[in-house]
Amino acid sequence: MSGHSKFANIAHKKAANDAAKGKIFTRIGKEIMVAVKEGGPDVNNNSKLRQVVAKAKAANMPNDTIERAIKKASSTDMSNFETVVYEGYGPNGTAIIVEALTDNRNRAASNIRNAFTKGGGNVGTPGCVSFMFANKGQMIIDKEGCTKDADTLMMMALDAGAEDFNEEDDCYEVVTEPDDFEAVNDALAEAGITFVSAEVTMIPQNYVELSAEDDIKKMRRILNLLDEEDDVQNVYHNWDEPDEE
Repeated sequence: MSGHSKFANIAHKKAANDAAKGKIFTRIGKEIMVAVKEGGPDVNNNSKLRQVVAKAKAANMPNDTIERAIKKASSTDMSNFETVVYEGYGPNGTAIIVEALTDNRNRAASNIRNAFTKGGGNVGTPGCVSFMFANKGQMIIDKEGCTKDADTLMMMALDAGAEDFNEEDDCYEVVTEPDDFEAVNDALAEAGITFVSAEVTMIPQNYVELSAEDDIKKMRRILNLLDEEDDVQNVYHNWDEPDEE
C-alpha cells in the first residue's frame, strides 16, 4: 500500500461545504444529461450513465434528484453542448487540465484563459500536460465511516478487480482501470462500503510542491476562478496542495 492521494483531501473539503456540494450537484446533473444524450436513459444499458450515477451517489446526491435529472435529460436538447478540454500551466510549472461542457466554445475558452492569466499561468497546446496524468477509476473511503480494517478492505478491492489500494491518514483510496471501475464500485457498494467520492478521473503521476507564498496565492486564484465558471465541469492538477485544516 503506497502512493499519494491529494484528491482525498479535496473530496473531504468539498463534502463538508454545502455551497460546494450544490455546485457539484449542478455539474453532475450536466454530466447526466450528456451521458443520456450519448447512450440513452436506461442505466442498465448505458455504461457512461452508470459511472455518473456512481459519482452522484458518492457525492450524496439524493436518488430522486438523480432520477429527475435523468428524466429531464431525456427531454432536454443538449445538441448545442460540447465537451472541450484545455491544458495549461500554473505557477512553478504546475500542470492543470480543465474539462468544460459548454454551448459556447468561444466564451469558455476566453473565461478559462482569463483564469489562468490572472493567476500567473497560461493555457498550452493540447497534450502539453495530459501525459503527466493517468486516467483511472478512483474511490475514496472515509476511515471513520468504514467498519472494515485496511487489510480486509484491500483484499475485497483487489478481489473485485482493483489495480491498487492506498491508505492515507484519514481515508482509503481504491484505484482501478477505467473499464474496471463499475465492477469494483458495485462490489464494494454491495458489501456496504460507502464512498466520499467515486469516479473515473485524472490522477497525477507526480506532484509539485509550491513553497513561495506568492505562488500558492496564484495557484489558488486560478483554481477558484475556474471553480466559479459555469462551463467548467472538472479541474485536475498536480499541485501538492497543503491541508488547510
